[in-house]
Amino acid sequence: MSERVIVAMSGGVDSSVAAAILAEQGYDVIGIAMRLAPEGSDRGGRATCCSYEDFEDARRVAERINFPFYVIDLRPDFAARVIAPFVDEYLQGRTPNPCLLCNRDIKFDRLWERAGALGANYVATGHYARIQRDGEGRFHLLRAADSRKDQSYFLFTLSQAQLARTLFPLGSMTKDEVRARARDLGLANAGKPESQEICFVPGGGYAAFVSSRSRPEQIRTGNVIDSDGRVLARHAGIHHFTIGQRRGLGVAAGEPLYVGAISPHSGAVTVVRRERLNATGLRAARVSWVDRRMRESRDLPIEVKIRYRHPAIPARLTMTAEDRAQVRFAREDPAVTPGQACVFYRGEEVLGGGLIEGPLES
Repeated sequence: MSERVIVAMSGGVDSSVAAAILAEQGYDVIGIAMRLAPEGSDRGGRATCCSYEDFEDARRVAERINFPFYVIDLRPDFAARVIAPFVDEYLQGRTPNPCLLCNRDIKFDRLWERAGALGANYVATGHYARIQRDGEGRFHLLRAADSRKDQSYFLFTLSQAQLARTLFPLGSMTKDEVRARARDLGLANAGKPESQEICFVPGGGYAAFVSSRSRPEQIRTGNVIDSDGRVLARHAGIHHFTIGQRRGLGVAAGEPLYVGAISPHSGAVTVVRRERLNATGLRAARVSWVDRRMRESRDLPIEVKIRYRHPAIPARLTMTAEDRAQVRFAREDPAVTPGQACVFYRGEEVLGGGLIEGPLES
């Protein structure tokens, strides 16, 4: 009897080819599309994610490959576990990454609950990442073969138990190879463009979205000040700013200025010259490890990514508590952004990661 796998299908080419590959390999595939977007999150009549058109694209793939396909409504979970924390983080002057929460709390949690009810052995997605099992039975999360598309950064919260029941069929493929496979299979979405936005925020206007989801008393207004404390302007809320931001500061200056600090208490947004952004390291909270044996790490040499598109930089990590760490860079690097993920690598392997609290003080 074939092993059953639930494939998370967005209607895009990646998840479609992932499902097709698994069907070719003999798995008993069931396609699942997740309805996540809140009502009203549309753009010109089309939702920013999980739209009717997306569901139809996924359904057509399932029909062509000949496997069952269902849509499940996870909007309440998504609102509580992804959207609400996203809004709260911006209101606190931090810059969240909702894809991390979606992967941890929706795709590899709520979706697995549904998979269990359907008797599935695995959950699969169209992520570009790889999983390898060693001779001792331990699972390793690795970067994708296509460095341009590698998504291992978003998956650092996966545990050994989750990796054991997860499949990433595209991990060894390039994006061009995926599209070519889709064309060979005759999939109608072979040329479908990728979304570049936060999936539930129309037009990428995150500040307006946060405002629409907040009560007036939650909006922290204040002053834009320079490093000497001089008031340069007033602003309409700290959720309009992120560390390292240059544009949209509302100030006129004879040199480029960047957001260097955001105070959720006073509402002050401090702007500085670029060189003042450089950090020697960072403090991380909610640290998790792919292999929990790494929790006792002291002075561990790693490479760390402080943003998805930021190159990994050499550093040394020390755990300071059960789920807290200090990471000291081998060289000074541009601003670290509270709320973003810092992901720890050893070469191609993801060791774990955490959420950035702030820069090291010295």
